[in-house]
Amino acid sequence: MGKVLSSKDLMKYIYDMDSENSVFQFSIPGKGRFTLVLQEEDVQSIKADVEKNPQLEEMFKASEEQYKKGFGITTSDLLKSFSKKISCNELP
Repeated sequence: MGKVLSSKDLMKYIYDMDSENSVFQFSIPGKGRFTLVLQEEDVQSIKADVEKNPQLEEMFKASEEQYKKGFGITTSDLLKSFSKKISCNELP
């Protein structure tokens, strides 16, 4: 059982946790004993969301058609369009 004396110690233990090292028992003086358990995120696929919501499926199909017609841009191009080059004269 580990002893945690600071939030920095606790964060180090949490950071080091993974699927092989998923349970950590520790004590905090003056508080008591704790068990920390790492649980995997329940990642649902988009397919599951689409199956639950017919409107979402329609939106995806419409979006795909627009993209096929050339009315789409890549994420990189979209982000580039948001960024603007700042000249040295514009800096505070």
